[in-house]
Amino acid sequence: MAKIVGMEVLDVRFPTSRELDGSDAMNPDPDYSAAYVVLHTDGGPDGYGLAFTIGRGNDVQAAAIRALEPHVVGLDVPTDAAALGELSRAMVGDSQLRWLGPEKGVAHMAIGAVVNAAWDLAARIAGLPVWRFAAEMSPEELVSLVDFRYLSDALTEQEALDILRAAEPGRAERIAKIERDGYRAYSTSPGWLGYSDEKLVRLAEQAVADGFEMIKLKVGGDLADDVRRVKLARETVGADIRVAVDANQRWDVSTAIAWMTELAPYDPYWIEEPTSPDDVLGHAAIAKALSPIRVATGEHVQNRVVFKQLLQAGAISVLQLDAARVGGFNENLAILLLAAKFDVPVCPHAGGVGLCELVRHLSMFDFAAVSGSDTDRSIEWVDHLHEHFTDPAVVTDGRYLAPAAPGFSARMHDATLRRFTFPDGPEWTEIDSE
Repeated sequence: MAKIVGMEVLDVRFPTSRELDGSDAMNPDPDYSAAYVVLHTDGGPDGYGLAFTIGRGNDVQAAAIRALEPHVVGLDVPTDAAALGELSRAMVGDSQLRWLGPEKGVAHMAIGAVVNAAWDLAARIAGLPVWRFAAEMSPEELVSLVDFRYLSDALTEQEALDILRAAEPGRAERIAKIERDGYRAYSTSPGWLGYSDEKLVRLAEQAVADGFEMIKLKVGGDLADDVRRVKLARETVGADIRVAVDANQRWDVSTAIAWMTELAPYDPYWIEEPTSPDDVLGHAAIAKALSPIRVATGEHVQNRVVFKQLLQAGAISVLQLDAARVGGFNENLAILLLAAKFDVPVCPHAGGVGLCELVRHLSMFDFAAVSGSDTDRSIEWVDHLHEHFTDPAVVTDGRYLAPAAPGFSARMHDATLRRFTFPDGPEWTEIDSE
């Protein structure tokens, strides 16, 4: 049996703040970054994963991943649900590291990066993309991956089995549909807060021409500017294209309601992250006040427990899981099962570094093996940084193509790692010398 013999962690950063790509009301100057992990084996492929950050602090995230090395190095290479479940439980259950969460923040994101790297490794050995690798597991195997502690008041193990068994009969047909048609995308590229009106219009027109049925705009900086920009976007794309807006946690509850009331005449499809991601009751109040405008959140929701509460409270009508925020594929499976139980559509957060590459696997797996539905579901698309990955996400005619290469699509090109690793890569040493 091959073993994991080493774990390499790199601090990789891209200077996206130069062009204001990724800018929003809360994060005006992000440098999209990844704490990048490689699981080295003594035979066969390596495994790749990452935790996404936006610059300073990526070194802290990388250090948290390195702290998990004793749980990983020396293990037999995981090849099935039993091994992947055991690895996740061992890291989450480390009592001294757990104290830093528990099950949230930098420590939990580190677990997610390593768990996802282990899934990448197992899927590479199986010769399948992760979404197919997971979709071919039995309901019993999938349920064994989920930690139901803290969930059983909303989702029991038996209910999860029932959901997965109900989806079994049509799996093969849905897998074929994904491989033929891909998965619906929406575009955030027109909407960064730092963009001029002219650039917004040009990119919105391009998004419609490229087949997207929804675009998203960042809001929350200045109300008059937001009214002008959302009105301009609506006039540009017409009545039949959905326009979502995203406040990136900028507002208090009362401000969110008042601000969105001013934007309501332009028919926003959802308001994303209107307030603190930890404020379940605040989201519920916003949802009640703004209906029929949908409330969406998830990219900063810390774990399955907070998602459970958001769903129980009727606080969200769109669930936006993130591939690199929680404890990896295993916990995202729990979140997908919760969403299926409460019949709330999942529209993952993407963009960033590698998130488009990763979350397409989660949505496609969900359609194939969990919810069995793609109604009102789409994956965020931001068209930058994909060239740095060996299996980049591709969107054609407004749809993500299904990844076919083995693994979780997290591997970066060696040349990218050499150039953008912080602080010694040429991209950063050249800046320092200017």
